[in-house]
Amino acid sequence: MVSFIDIVSGNKKVAVVGLGYVGLPLAVALGKKFTVTGFDISSTRIQELQHGVDTTNEVNASCLKNTQVHYTDNPSLLSEAGIIVVAVPTPIDGNRKPDLRPIVSASQIVGKNLSQGTIVVYESTVYPGLTEEICIPILEKQSGLKCGAEFTVGYSPERINPGDRIHTLETITKVVAGQDQPTADVLEQLYSTIVPAGVHRASSIKVAEAAKVIENTQRDLNIALMNELALIFDRMHIDTLEVLEAAGTKWNFLPFRPGLVGGHCIGVDPYYLTYKAESLDYHPQVILAGRRINDGVGKFIVEKTIKTMVKNGCPIKEARVGLLGLTFKENVPDLRNSRVQDIIHELQEYQVQVLIHDPLANPKDAQKLCQVELLPLHALQELDALIIAVTHAQFQALDLSHLLSMFRSTRKPIIIDIKGLFKKSMFANHAIYWRL
Repeated sequence: MVSFIDIVSGNKKVAVVGLGYVGLPLAVALGKKFTVTGFDISSTRIQELQHGVDTTNEVNASCLKNTQVHYTDNPSLLSEAGIIVVAVPTPIDGNRKPDLRPIVSASQIVGKNLSQGTIVVYESTVYPGLTEEICIPILEKQSGLKCGAEFTVGYSPERINPGDRIHTLETITKVVAGQDQPTADVLEQLYSTIVPAGVHRASSIKVAEAAKVIENTQRDLNIALMNELALIFDRMHIDTLEVLEAAGTKWNFLPFRPGLVGGHCIGVDPYYLTYKAESLDYHPQVILAGRRINDGVGKFIVEKTIKTMVKNGCPIKEARVGLLGLTFKENVPDLRNSRVQDIIHELQEYQVQVLIHDPLANPKDAQKLCQVELLPLHALQELDALIIAVTHAQFQALDLSHLLSMFRSTRKPIIIDIKGLFKKSMFANHAIYWRL
């Protein structure tokens, strides 16, 4: 098996498979210490990185320049690696079941180019047992090598938070696990070199897999509680954020907030755990209840918007509703599993004309992934209502006069500020303002 000395000396390379939000920051960090091959099946992505451009905005140009990573879409170069890190997405399908095609495909590619003595470490979020039950057999079949004897496997779950410049790869404790002690030793040494926050060594691959999947499940459930409270307090005509601010003065009150829950982690990972639980003849109740609440938030927001418009004397058919933000969270261009789409689809059911602006989203991706056209900000005019769906920094710069100028002059403006980007006192006597 490869030793850490082999990696440090450059005798063996480190390869990262999948150069997205997780893989690229990892490859760049490793490239400051070791000889690294960054592999992705997208030739477009490889060409961008070779020219120092990261369209995810996770790694800036100077960081890309100050690291030694060879970017390639040639899988045969993986055979030169002593450690191969797999960091591909693990999405869900239309039936909210795990879509294993990316991780299966990556395992097949790695297996076909696997050299004897290599360590393959997975960072993709999976249900407990998937690495050993699904990935190892694929690696063995494609390589003709025996796991445990001719290559070994580890798991180190990613903890990247897109758009977060404080909680980064280097500042978050890294969980690592290996199928045996020597593998775990090498992985602990590898990650300790690039993660000053330290490494937590899990007792097994399954423990590490489970730790990752419950991190986002716990967060999902906490947000679901906040969303359910928002539904209740709305019926009581109580401002939810004011309630949370008051409750937050207690030292042990957790600072969660209501909102749309999308993206490739929080809105997805719980389904991996529930899928595995159901295969073991256990039907999760609390986890799935939280998922139902969070998946229904978009519909609730639209119903609230439509009712407010009706009370304001606005005809609904062909009404113009502006929408600020399309990405799954603030300050990132990522559109995957954005629940803003729920709002768009619900509004279209009412035959409302939806005008969407997002300064960070790629217009081609918006058309491909969400089937919508992005408009410049100045195109959002003569509105009957405005929904602020994502709190991008660019939107914080909008002042009262600019916001009010977007509306028709015949009716009072309606502003639906989902995350409470602005203070409601700002709109006193100027607009009808509501937040989740």
